[in-house]
Amino acid sequence: MGRGKIEIKRIENSANRQVTYSKRKSGILKKAKEISVLCDAKVSLVIFSSAGKMSEFCSPSIELKNMLEEYQRTSGKKLWDSRHEYLSTEVDRMKKDNEQMRIELRHLMGEDLNSLTPHELNRIEDSLQMGLSSVRAKQMEHIRTRTEMLKNNERILEDQNKQLKYIMHQIEGGDEAERRYQNQQNGRDYPQQALTAFRVQPIQPNLQQNK
Repeated sequence: MGRGKIEIKRIENSANRQVTYSKRKSGILKKAKEISVLCDAKVSLVIFSSAGKMSEFCSPSIELKNMLEEYQRTSGKKLWDSRHEYLSTEVDRMKKDNEQMRIELRHLMGEDLNSLTPHELNRIEDSLQMGLSSVRAKQMEHIRTRTEMLKNNERILEDQNKQLKYIMHQIEGGDEAERRYQNQQNGRDYPQQALTAFRVQPIQPNLQQNK
């Protein structure tokens, strides 16, 4: 008895749907490989699951980008415009520049030097000398800036010290003037008190002389 015909519609059960996807994906990828080898055909296959996971196959020695470009030329459909091509070229150029900068950085750090020629080593040495000079110049600039800041702080402290001394002098001078004033007041009060204490009593008449 043969297998019953399966109705082609969405499988509602998520577990069954995942099992079916896994089996059929493996089958279609296998078929793509077989037709590519048996028939010498150019095959490109890209599958995205419902979860966004990608699976792909492309005929050996053929890049997917080249396949898409050939599809675009053959079908007359534009998959991307010139701006995308420019961006792709720019991305490739930036990747190459980034890799070259990584290599140069390793060289500057003293790594992977065995394959370099004497001329390249001299160029790296010159670059290091220039970098060292720039670093020293920057250090001297920081030192000068720090020195000037310390001198300014010193002048500010000196001015503040002079102001404090002036204020203290004014305070001490005021206290001395207050003491002199109090002494003067005390000096004027003393004779007045003495006169009051030792004032001569008026002369009483001599009664015997009047007899």
